[in-house]
Amino acid sequence: MATLWLTLIGLLGAAPADTICFALFPASATIATCLPQATAEVTMFLKEEILGVDTLQLKASGLPSDTTFAVFLTEATAFDSPPFGAVEYIGDFTTNAAGLGSLKVDAIIVEAFSSTLVGSQRVRKELDNVVCWFADPAADDFCFAPGTGPITPFDGDGEAGAAAMSSQGSPLAD
Repeated sequence: MATLWLTLIGLLGAAPADTICFALFPASATIATCLPQATAEVTMFLKEEILGVDTLQLKASGLPSDTTFAVFLTEATAFDSPPFGAVEYIGDFTTNAAGLGSLKVDAIIVEAFSSTLVGSQRVRKELDNVVCWFADPAADDFCFAPGTGPITPFDGDGEAGAAAMSSQGSPLAD
């Protein structure tokens, strides 16, 4: 029995997972001007049907050093009508001295959604976009005129800065 279990685990670990890869872009013209070298790649390993979770790996560069970013799944239309609609916090990453950062999250990502009541009707929103916000509202001050940077709710303490990077669309849509 133990041999069968170990063989099954080995097969599951070796099973090829489908992947989705996409880029994140500066979330606004202001951020693009302020961080012209900012890039990020997201690789999704679609393993939910086999292991119960997907794996999201995010690798970013060209960001300010020693800065924390909060990462969320959002509706594809997140930037069409702020305050960004439905979102789900999935993790943080902090850049190193060279402005490099990474995040790995094991969760149901590709099929993520939110559900809420609007009046008396249940509404489902697909969470098929990835957005990174400056976790500290002061961390983006170098991008904005003094006192004009946004304060958003996208961090655990309820105060974050501007959106820094976004997939700008529906890369996770089925």
